[in-house]
Amino acid sequence: MRPFQGRAMTIMRRFVLPVTLLAALAGGCVSQNAQKAYEADVIVYGGTSAGVVAAVQAVKMGKSVILVSPDTHLGGLSAGGLGYTDSGRTDSIGGLSREFYQRVYAAYSDPAAWPWQKEEEFLKVGGQGTKARNEADKAQWTFEPRIAERVFDSWVKEHNITVLRDTWLDRAKGGVTKANGRITRIATLDGSTFKGKMFIDATYEGDLMAAAGVTYTVGRESSAMYGEEHNGVQIEKTIHHQFKAAVSAYKVPGDPASGVLPNVSAAPPGKTGEADRRVQAYCFRLCMTKHPPNRIPFAKPDGYDPLNYELFVREMVQSERKDFFNKFDKIPNLKTDTNNHGAFSFDYLGANYDYPEATYARRREIIKAHEDYQKGFLYFASTDPRVPAYIRDELATWGLAKDEFADNGGWPHQIYVREARRMIGPHVMTENDLHGAREVPLPVGMGSYQLDSHNVQRYITPEGNARNEGDIQIGAKKGPYRISYNSLTPKKAECENLLVPVCVSSSHMAYGSIRMEPVFMLLAQSATTAAVLAIDDGCAVQDLDYAKLAARLKADGQRF
Repeated sequence: MRPFQGRAMTIMRRFVLPVTLLAALAGGCVSQNAQKAYEADVIVYGGTSAGVVAAVQAVKMGKSVILVSPDTHLGGLSAGGLGYTDSGRTDSIGGLSREFYQRVYAAYSDPAAWPWQKEEEFLKVGGQGTKARNEADKAQWTFEPRIAERVFDSWVKEHNITVLRDTWLDRAKGGVTKANGRITRIATLDGSTFKGKMFIDATYEGDLMAAAGVTYTVGRESSAMYGEEHNGVQIEKTIHHQFKAAVSAYKVPGDPASGVLPNVSAAPPGKTGEADRRVQAYCFRLCMTKHPPNRIPFAKPDGYDPLNYELFVREMVQSERKDFFNKFDKIPNLKTDTNNHGAFSFDYLGANYDYPEATYARRREIIKAHEDYQKGFLYFASTDPRVPAYIRDELATWGLAKDEFADNGGWPHQIYVREARRMIGPHVMTENDLHGAREVPLPVGMGSYQLDSHNVQRYITPEGNARNEGDIQIGAKKGPYRISYNSLTPKKAECENLLVPVCVSSSHMAYGSIRMEPVFMLLAQSATTAAVLAIDDGCAVQDLDYAKLAARLKADGQRF
C-alpha cells in the first residue's frame, strides 16, 4: 500500500449512483457535502485481489456494490510483484480465484503480451514447471504485474463496478457508524460516506474491522494458547534462512564496545514458545530484468550507508554461500519475481512491528524505510568491492523492469504485508486445523500451502553473533485443509454485517499458510456469497443457513 499516491479515479456502475445524483434526477437540491454520499447493498473496503473478487461476486449475485480502495492500483500484491504464485495444490483452488488465473492465461494467449520473449522460450525455462502455464485447465500461475493489474481492471470494468481509488477510511472515532450491532455507514478522509447493508474488509491491515470495534490480535500467540507446536518465539526451530557462519553482530568483530551493527536488535529474543507482538518481516517483491532495452539500473539511494549491509558481506564471505540468486524466480518476458532468500536479504527484519496499528503517516514512513533499505541493498551488493565477485558482477547486469510500475520508477506500489491484524472470531484457525488434528466446522474454502512464517527478529547470541528467529516452514500433514466460515465472521455480539476474508480469525502459525493470494480470493468469494445470502434472508452473517451457503458455493465452483 502506498498511502495517498496518485489521484482518485471512479468507474461508475450504472445502477449504483451517488445519493446526490439520485436526488438530482428527482429534482431535488443537494449540498456539496451530500455529493459524496454513496449507498449500495455491499460496500467492499480494500483494493486487493480479495477486494476485486468480492465486488465481482456481489454483482454476479445481483447486488449493487461499491469498491472503496485506498490504493490507486487494484490487485494488491497479485498486481504488485508477486507473480510467482504461492499456489500450493492448484486443484484446491476454485471459483473466481481460479478464474483470475484463467484470465491471466487468456491474456498471455495474445501474441502482443510477449514483447521481450517468445512464449515457447519462457515455457522451457519458466519456474513451477507445467503450473507456469497449464494447458489442461487453461490457467497460468506465473505472470507479470502489469498483466495481473490489467486483468483486475478489466474485471471491474466488465461488471461496471463502481471503484473509488485513493479513498481512505477515516479510522478515527466516527469513521465507522454502528447501530444495533451493525455497521450502518463508513466515512473516508475526503468526506465521503458509504451506506450499505453488508461490509467486506478486504485490506491486508484489517482497518475496517478494527475501526468497527471487532476483537483482533497482532503478533505471535504463545504455543500453549492454542496447543500449537510452532507458535510463539522459536529459538531452536529457526533453521531456515539462517546464518551459515558465525558472524559477529558488532561493528568491530568481537568487540561489544564498538556498538551493535544496524539491523540487529540488542534486546533479548524471548523464551521459546512465549507470545510477543512481533510480526514476520515485510519486503517488496521486485520485478527485475537483465534485458538491456527494458532495464533500469540500480541507483544509489539518498541516505545510503554501506554499514547497513555489513552483516551481509561478512556472512557471504565467511560462509562462501553460492545461493544468492536462488529466489530470482522467472516470470514471462525475461523478468523475475524476486523474493527474500538467505540470512540477510530483502526482508527488513524488525522494521515493521508497529505497522499493523500505525497511523497512515507512520505507515508511509515504514514503507519508505523498507524501500530505502532494499534499494540500498541492491546498490551495495552490485557495487561494493567486498561483495563476492560472483554476486557483484552478475547483479550489476540486473535492474528494475522499465515497463512495470511505470508511474513509480519501476518500484512496486504494494509492500508485502505478510501479516498485520488478525481477527479473533467464533473459530480461530490454528496449526491443528491445518494438520487435520480436529474437524474444521462449516468449511467454505481450502488452503494447501506450507505453514510459512518468515523471520521475525535478528538478535545477538551469548557468543556475540547475529542470529535470526521466527522462520518456520512446515507442510500441512494431511495435504489441503478446510477453512471455516466462522473464521471469516466476527463474533455476533461485535458486528452482524461484516465479513473479513483477508485478516481472518487465525493464529500466527496457521496464517502463515492461509495468507496466500489465491486463498484470499477464494475466501473473498465465499464471504461475499454469505453477505448476499444474509441480505436476502434478513439475518446476521453469523445466523446464515450453512447448507444454503454451501450449496451456492459449490454451484459457483468453490472447492472445500
